[in-house]
Amino acid sequence: MSDIRLIMIGAAIIFAGFMVGGIANSTYSQFAVQQQNFGECYDYSSGVEIHVKCSEKSQVHLLYLGLSLGLLGIGGVVIFKGIRGKWDHDVKDSEMLGPKNP
Repeated sequence: MSDIRLIMIGAAIIFAGFMVGGIANSTYSQFAVQQQNFGECYDYSSGVEIHVKCSEKSQVHLLYLGLSLGLLGIGGVVIFKGIRGKWDHDVKDSEMLGPKNP
């Protein structure tokens, strides 16, 4: 695969990691605040308060955090492989520009 393609794919994977982290954090930040301040968690998304377990919401939040960090790590590795690619190693002698050594 081309080196530029790897860099572009890595950037897209990192972007997806930030999106997953941002969406998950915005959804579960209310439960973290409720757990810290009150010790009980309520879900208000349906318009009526529903008692939910704080530990389950924390576990789901940690799974999303792990997914986000995993995507960021994979994207970083893919970009690193793209940067460390064979940029100058695959150029043929006849295609090289510049002065030729006698």
